[in-house]
Amino acid sequence: MMRYPDGLPIGTGWVSTSDIEPVRFPFDGSVVAHAPVGTAELARRALDEAVAIAPEVAALPSRTRRAVLSGVRDRLAERQDELVELLVAETGKPLVDCRVEVARTLVTWEAAAEEVARLHGETVPLDLLPSGDGLVGFWTRKPIGVVVGIAGFNYPLLLASHKIAPSIAAGCPVVAKPAPATPLTTLWLLHLVREAAAEAGAPVSMVQLVTGDVEVGSTLVTDPRVGAVSFTGSAAVGHRIARDAAPRKTLLELGSNAALVVAEDADLDAAADAVLRGGFYASGQACISVQRLLVVDSVADEFTGKLLARLGEVVIGDPREETTRVSALIDERSTRRVLDWVEQAVGSGAKVLGGGGAEGGIVLPTVLADVPEDADCWAEEIFGPVVCLRRVSDVDEAFELVNASRYGLHASVFSRSLNTAFRALDRLEVGGVVINEVPGFRSDTMPYGGVKDSGIGREGPRFAVEELTVTRMAVIRP
Repeated sequence: MMRYPDGLPIGTGWVSTSDIEPVRFPFDGSVVAHAPVGTAELARRALDEAVAIAPEVAALPSRTRRAVLSGVRDRLAERQDELVELLVAETGKPLVDCRVEVARTLVTWEAAAEEVARLHGETVPLDLLPSGDGLVGFWTRKPIGVVVGIAGFNYPLLLASHKIAPSIAAGCPVVAKPAPATPLTTLWLLHLVREAAAEAGAPVSMVQLVTGDVEVGSTLVTDPRVGAVSFTGSAAVGHRIARDAAPRKTLLELGSNAALVVAEDADLDAAADAVLRGGFYASGQACISVQRLLVVDSVADEFTGKLLARLGEVVIGDPREETTRVSALIDERSTRRVLDWVEQAVGSGAKVLGGGGAEGGIVLPTVLADVPEDADCWAEEIFGPVVCLRRVSDVDEAFELVNASRYGLHASVFSRSLNTAFRALDRLEVGGVVINEVPGFRSDTMPYGGVKDSGIGREGPRFAVEELTVTRMAVIRP
């Protein structure tokens, strides 16, 4: 495993902490490594350093910012296999999903480097009133200031990159906070970013990291010197951050209970395949994994048969194995919660069509039917390998049920009809509508984010860079 300096990257060096905690392999509980634990005092110190360096970071030439971003991408590419190994160890995600995470991370840094050259403004006509005669007007984009980036545990390398890379591209110093369960890959990333910064002639303190608990997070998001907070995690925490950070800008990528609609004219084999791929990848610990499955009644029997016949293809086991698709969840508490939710749904009338329960501490890939709308399995984000199937009379009823949720991140529709596809685009209250693919399809160059309780703001380098800048208007009388 690659080594980086001990401690936390704060200021221009790495600061030792008085406390360390073990990071455990979720599959068997073995200790992967010990990670430094930050404090509120260290969080304030990191913010002091970020505020002090902000003018210098904002003044960095475009070529320097692009060099940093490209340098990070190249360093990550050189260490892909080691990154995958570490991601499997600290997240417990299957090997195949960790490979995808690293590949998407490379795209994120490469795309952010390209966006540096696209930051520009435009001229504005000011003579629409006589008072503007003779004036010249134009606007430019300026960095928003210090960015606090807080990532979730399920994709620690990618989510941290979604915060850090656009911040650098926009000319903003960033203080990152990884999830307590998965700090190792993010610490490694910060080491590589600082190497790239030093090589490009940029200040290494433009990127810092503080681990820790709720007190650390609260210290970061409530500081009035922060320009923006970018957070990926649960809706409950996101709501609290939005309140605590106000009136500063917040970019919130929150929870979901993503729906997949199977229309009467769908390719049923393709739809069943999408549920198997989209419902259980990352062991179901993905905000846009398939959770609600809405199938038009006329094809429901055939579709359900196809899906259940292939459910055994979803291999459970050691996440280090090539064939594994579902493994242990991040911790025992998460496992217990998922099993409790399934048990509660069954107690309220739901039927287990496949799976149910756990084997060797791993939640089995599960398909439920007739889950009540007020059951947590249906209404909330389960974040586990559980799919809830419901029959509907037609596509219109399906669309109504998709929208009858407090969440709105991604949804997908399987249909051969362009009319159905465009109706879905018009009617579904989500941030992304995917036709004939999993709702979890995501390119790291597209605008990504949700509506309602799924959050606000958009990720993806092009859009996040713009989110992390502010317009500055110039009015000149020659």
